[in-house]
Amino acid sequence: MENTVKITAAEVNKLRKATGAGMMDCKKALVEAGGDFDKAIEVLRKKGQKVAAKRADRESSEGAAVAKINADNTKGIALVLGCETDFVGKNENFLKLASDFGDIALNYTTKEEFLAADFGGMTVADKLVEQTGVIGEKLDINAFEVVEAAYVGSYVHINKIAAVVGFSAKVDNIETLAKDVAMQVASMGATTLSYKDFDPAYVASETEARIAAIEKENEELARLGKTLKNVPKYISMSQLTDAVLAQAEEDAKAELKAEGKPEQIWDRILPGKMDRFISDNTTLDKEQCLLDQSFIKDEKSNVAKYVSSYGEVEVTGFKRATVG
Repeated sequence: MENTVKITAAEVNKLRKATGAGMMDCKKALVEAGGDFDKAIEVLRKKGQKVAAKRADRESSEGAAVAKINADNTKGIALVLGCETDFVGKNENFLKLASDFGDIALNYTTKEEFLAADFGGMTVADKLVEQTGVIGEKLDINAFEVVEAAYVGSYVHINKIAAVVGFSAKVDNIETLAKDVAMQVASMGATTLSYKDFDPAYVASETEARIAAIEKENEELARLGKTLKNVPKYISMSQLTDAVLAQAEEDAKAELKAEGKPEQIWDRILPGKMDRFISDNTTLDKEQCLLDQSFIKDEKSNVAKYVSSYGEVEVTGFKRATVG
């Protein structure tokens, strides 16, 4: 027997606003549910489950990155709502969904808690399934990061990279400092705060690998008759002990003597040579340690020096969430 339930445009529109589903899908769901609004939502949810099951093995490597900060700037989150295509990732409704998820995420400290949180009468996890059915692509929370501190700032780069940074105190112009450092995190991809955080075994392994790579490259450069690259002994400040630095200074003095430089001017030349030695032998720090990286707005300085210019404040932690 033909279904005679009359569905009004207002009912369809109400369901569309609640779920984000298309007009026809909403009408079909309401018809199937006999006009019952809650049952219609369940119909759409079941459709999402079927679509999600079919697309479970798909890669949700596109999407949108979001950063949110609470009202008193003491907590920040960075998350990535993943989807399958860049087309969906740029969609206005998808970006709003990601933003809504971010607002909810501020109330939680773990991804598990967040996924179990309420989203309009269903859990966040269920909302992901529902929207998988609506959009037709696999959706997932690909990153969920939290930073808590005396002051937290954030930066988002074209919805693809979100960064949050914590500071030890709220000083004058902290908003500018926080944005600049968060931009540094987003742009340069530091993995740790300082060289002091490195495991010695990791530094040793990385040193060996980098030296081997440069030596191999130099073989090819020598074959081509080109200038060889300098092969450093070290790659991190964590390796530059007092003894190593003292030896480097003695070597620099010996070099100046061999060049015939008058000893009375050595004090003017040595600081530059030592700075160069440290720079040449801390490449790992400059790549991976936030405070040791060259500051993107002034490459003559590093992040640590820039932060210290704001007074008694330190970076206490940071997180970065990226699409892909």
